[in-house]
Amino acid sequence: MTTYMAKPEEIERDWFVVDAAGERLGRLASKIANVLRGKHKPTYTPHVDTGDYVIVVNAGEVVLTGNKLDQKMHHTHSEYPGGLKSTSYRELLEEKPEKVIELAVKGMVPKNKLGRKMMKKLKIYAASEHPHEAQQPEELEI
Repeated sequence: MTTYMAKPEEIERDWFVVDAAGERLGRLASKIANVLRGKHKPTYTPHVDTGDYVIVVNAGEVVLTGNKLDQKMHHTHSEYPGGLKSTSYRELLEEKPEKVIELAVKGMVPKNKLGRKMMKKLKIYAASEHPHEAQQPEELEI
C-alpha cells in the first residue's frame, strides 16, 4: 500500500465565491484558508499546492465580535526609528476592507513559498460584483 502524492500537473482547480456579509472574520478566514490549501479534497498533499481559487465578495460587511473593531490594531513599520504606524480595525475596515480578510487568511496559510503561491489564488472585493464570471465560480457555504 502506498501513499498518494499529488503532482502539480494532475491538479484540477475549481473556483468558489464566498459572500462575507454578516460572517465572522476568523471563522470565514479559516474556511477560506482550508480551501486555498486544498484540505477539502481527498487528494490533499502537504507539500503541493492542491487548493482552489476563492473569490470573496462584500468584504466590507464582515463582522468582528466584541470590542475588536476598536481594540484590535494593525501595525506597520517603515524600518526607520519611530516609523511605527498603528491603525484600528474600524479604520482599516472603512478604508481597505479587502486588507482585513487578506491579513486574517494570510496568518492561516504556511509562511513560505507555498503559502505565497496560495495567497495569489485569493481574490477579494469590497462590493458584491467581481470580474470572474467567466470562470463560473460555485457558491461556497460557510
